[in-house]
Amino acid sequence: MAHIRLVKPGEAAGRLKEIYDAAIARAGKVFNIVRTMSPNPPVLEAAMGLYMRVMMGPSGLSRKERELVATVVSRANECFY
Repeated sequence: MAHIRLVKPGEAAGRLKEIYDAAIARAGKVFNIVRTMSPNPPVLEAAMGLYMRVMMGPSGLSRKERELVATVVSRANECFY
Protein backbone atom coordinates (compact mmCIF):
# COMPACT_ATOMS: atom_id res chain seq x y z
CA MET A 1 0.00 0.00 0.00
CA ALA A 2 1.29 3.45 -0.87
CA HIS A 3 1.90 5.91 1.93
CA ILE A 4 2.14 9.68 1.69
CA ARG A 5 3.59 11.50 4.68
CA LEU A 6 1.17 14.32 5.42
CA VAL A 7 2.88 17.39 6.85
CA LYS A 8 1.02 18.61 9.93
CA PRO A 9 0.35 22.36 10.18
CA GLY A 10 2.72 22.64 13.18
CA GLU A 11 5.51 21.01 11.13
CA ALA A 12 5.16 23.19 8.03
CA ALA A 13 7.92 25.64 7.16
CA GLY A 14 8.67 28.13 4.41
CA ARG A 15 6.25 28.32 1.50
CA LEU A 16 4.24 25.36 2.80
CA LYS A 17 3.63 27.20 6.08
CA GLU A 18 2.42 30.23 4.12
CA ILE A 19 0.01 28.03 2.12
CA TYR A 20 -1.22 26.34 5.32
CA ASP A 21 -1.66 29.72 7.04
CA ALA A 22 -3.77 30.92 4.10
CA ALA A 23 -5.86 27.73 4.26
CA ILE A 24 -6.46 28.25 7.97
CA ALA A 25 -7.42 31.88 7.40
CA ARG A 26 -9.82 30.85 4.64
CA ALA A 27 -11.35 27.66 6.07
CA GLY A 28 -10.35 27.52 9.73
CA LYS A 29 -8.17 24.44 9.23
CA VAL A 30 -5.99 22.58 6.75
CA PHE A 31 -8.09 19.92 5.03
CA ASN A 32 -6.53 16.53 4.29
CA ILE A 33 -6.77 17.09 0.51
CA VAL A 34 -4.38 20.02 1.02
CA ARG A 35 -2.12 18.01 3.33
CA THR A 36 -1.96 15.22 0.73
CA MET A 37 -0.04 17.55 -1.57
CA SER A 38 2.18 18.91 1.23
CA PRO A 39 5.33 16.99 0.18
CA ASN A 40 5.37 19.06 -3.03
CA PRO A 41 4.49 22.71 -2.24
CA PRO A 42 4.74 23.91 -5.89
CA VAL A 43 2.11 21.33 -6.90
CA LEU A 44 -0.04 22.27 -3.90
CA GLU A 45 0.24 25.94 -4.81
CA ALA A 46 -0.80 25.26 -8.42
CA ALA A 47 -3.72 23.09 -7.30
CA MET A 48 -4.91 25.75 -4.85
CA GLY A 49 -4.65 28.38 -7.57
CA LEU A 50 -6.84 26.30 -9.86
CA TYR A 51 -9.33 25.65 -7.03
CA MET A 52 -9.56 29.36 -6.20
CA ARG A 53 -10.14 30.31 -9.83
CA VAL A 54 -12.79 27.63 -10.32
CA MET A 55 -14.62 28.28 -7.07
CA MET A 56 -14.23 32.04 -6.72
CA GLY A 57 -13.50 33.40 -10.19
CA PRO A 58 -16.00 34.80 -12.66
CA SER A 59 -18.68 32.25 -13.55
CA GLY A 60 -22.28 31.86 -14.61
CA LEU A 61 -22.73 29.84 -11.41
CA SER A 62 -22.95 31.28 -7.93
CA ARG A 63 -20.50 30.17 -5.26
CA LYS A 64 -23.28 28.11 -3.64
CA GLU A 65 -24.04 26.40 -6.96
CA ARG A 66 -20.35 25.57 -7.47
CA GLU A 67 -20.12 24.09 -3.97
CA LEU A 68 -23.24 22.03 -4.67
CA VAL A 69 -21.75 20.69 -7.92
CA ALA A 70 -18.52 19.80 -6.06
CA THR A 71 -20.51 18.02 -3.35
CA VAL A 72 -22.62 16.04 -5.83
CA VAL A 73 -19.56 15.01 -7.85
CA SER A 74 -17.74 13.94 -4.68
CA ARG A 75 -20.74 11.88 -3.62
CA ALA A 76 -21.05 10.28 -7.08
CA ASN A 77 -17.34 9.38 -6.87
CA GLU A 78 -17.83 7.98 -3.35
CA CYS A 79 -15.31 10.52 -2.12
CA PHE A 80 -15.58 12.21 1.28
CA TYR A 81 -16.04 15.93 0.72
